[in-house]
Amino acid sequence: MSKQDILLEIGLEEMPARFVTDAMYQLSDKIAGWFTENRVPFGEVIPYSTPRRLAVKVTEVSEQQEDKAEELRGPARKIALDENGNWSKAALGFARGQGVSPEDMYFKEVKNTEYVFANKHTSGVSTMEILPQLDQVIQNLHFPKNMRWSDQEFKFVRPIKWILFLFGSEVPHLEVAGVKSDRKTFGHRFLGEEIEIDSPEQYPTELLGQFVIADSNERKEAIQNQLHNLQEEEGWIIPIDDGLLEEVNNLVEYPTALHGKFDEEFLELPSEVLITSMREHQRYFPVQNKDGELQPYFVAVRNGDHNNLQNVAKGNEKVLRARLKDAQFFYNEDKKKSIDTYLERLKSIVFHEELGTIANKVSRISAHAERTSALLQLDQESKEAIRRAATISKFDLVTQMVYEFPELQGVMGEKYAKMFGEDDLIAAAINEHYQPRYSGDNLPGTVVGSVLSVSDKLDTIVGCFGIGIIPTGSQDPYALRRQAAGVLQILLQKGWPVTVEELLNAVLDEYERAGKLKNDRNKVLHQLIEFFNIRMKTILQDQAVRYDVIDAVLSGKIGRVDLLVKRAEILGNALQEESFKGMNESLTRILNISKNVSESSEEVQPELFENSEEKALYELYLDANEACQSIHQSHDVEMLYNKLKKLPPAIDQYFENTMVNAEEDHLRANRQTQMKQMANVIRAFADFNQLVI
Repeated sequence: MSKQDILLEIGLEEMPARFVTDAMYQLSDKIAGWFTENRVPFGEVIPYSTPRRLAVKVTEVSEQQEDKAEELRGPARKIALDENGNWSKAALGFARGQGVSPEDMYFKEVKNTEYVFANKHTSGVSTMEILPQLDQVIQNLHFPKNMRWSDQEFKFVRPIKWILFLFGSEVPHLEVAGVKSDRKTFGHRFLGEEIEIDSPEQYPTELLGQFVIADSNERKEAIQNQLHNLQEEEGWIIPIDDGLLEEVNNLVEYPTALHGKFDEEFLELPSEVLITSMREHQRYFPVQNKDGELQPYFVAVRNGDHNNLQNVAKGNEKVLRARLKDAQFFYNEDKKKSIDTYLERLKSIVFHEELGTIANKVSRISAHAERTSALLQLDQESKEAIRRAATISKFDLVTQMVYEFPELQGVMGEKYAKMFGEDDLIAAAINEHYQPRYSGDNLPGTVVGSVLSVSDKLDTIVGCFGIGIIPTGSQDPYALRRQAAGVLQILLQKGWPVTVEELLNAVLDEYERAGKLKNDRNKVLHQLIEFFNIRMKTILQDQAVRYDVIDAVLSGKIGRVDLLVKRAEILGNALQEESFKGMNESLTRILNISKNVSESSEEVQPELFENSEEKALYELYLDANEACQSIHQSHDVEMLYNKLKKLPPAIDQYFENTMVNAEEDHLRANRQTQMKQMANVIRAFADFNQLVI
């Protein structure tokens, strides 16, 4: 069976840089899935992308679909035959619907029931015949934002301008949004021109001749090499931020690095201001000397060739100078005021119309932080630092610098706080309380910053849940998932002797006191615990914990995050032991018996025990329960597990000699209470029923 390469390119108006990489891999994955689903053998899938195109080349694509043989199941025998033993309407309908002859049907037993079966053979068609169906793959690509254009109802990330589609040297028919497939493509918007591609193999080479590097990895490597060469030539250090490199790579089709200069007077500004101005607003790379000190230079990447680079550099210098002049003005103006002035302004800035102003939020954060300090039993000096840091934690939000550069919230708070005479620890906490800002970011380094970070994030999360703003699907406008993950990561790293439930209840108290809860408190708490449970599950998955172990340790309360992770670790290791299966069977027997026993305030009455097995099991239960109750202080999860390991022999002996559901009411009630209490201790470690042995 002969094979050909396929090339599909979707030409677009410039896409937002942040959409390009995901869209490229989405297209290649969906194309590969489509060929697999349609039984068309293929080789390698090679993705391409630039700001103006998404493309994929598929090598060694078979010219013919594979045949399909399948065994189809129809109705059960009692439905398939009528009273005379002939095929019923249901059976004939099955045959007609599947395109098989009644003579080809037969009976086959499945799980003690006979069903009608038929073998169906579908011959493969030519690949060229089904390729037009790829329009559905294009139409099913997902983007954070879509648009419509002209009179089209179809939505896409940007208007589609051309479609290049080749199967070998032929052009299969394909049409999307009124644009039909062709062998034409377009080079660089200003330096290239329209060209025709004769075969998929020519694609990257032909585009390179039109000033387009179609392979995003090659383009990125070219940028890195040019930056490296500049470093060598000028004796600089050019720190490369991965996010900025990715964005720049998706802004250009033919990258050319160039450098410019700015006035040294701007070096008086905090380096974070300069870097943010260059990186976030202009997409420039900053320049440092070998000691890591910022230098009055920048590196830009042009979408074009080397012609007139000096003019391009001058234009970029002019734009950056205006930016830095603004930053300099904001910085000098901010220094003229005081923290108290900024705190007063927070009273007029709305955090959320149903949750009050930023000043209200600061007040709640202060209360949460104070309560958390008490739970952690911190010393008086730390409590005072937390109190002050909480009070001024948001003052920089109303400075002109942060208004212009929101990315600098916290950073400028720390700078200005030091400038206004605040203690270094308090100033650092203003910056740290936003951490972690994103996945993989640093966690707060100080206890003051950590307490503030947890309090701030919980205030936002609980407040949103309290008024019904709960993330659904991809919608999470307040980044509640990220903030919840940050809270859990801090609790895990710090190992604080405080439970997630305690912290949530403390924040709910504040909202309830302020009358800001729209929904029932218990319902909100339940939703919050479910929400944090899912985030905790992700943390455990990232640590390669087995899915069943995750389900086992998360079956009850979250409790202390560090102890929950430790329980998962112990359980994961225990599953490797040969003796664990027997232990699990014994413990789950207790759990299963207790399922139908309601909670009771009654205590077990040892005087009602009728045999030594009841007494022996009860003694072991008391020992395990003592370990369970002391975990919050001792942190010794392993001790509890070792106590549970002693139970199985006594459990087995107990059931050999004791009937839990005895005929006498008093004996039955006492034994059921014992089972329930034992189950509670076992579940405090894990729900062993969730484990797959």
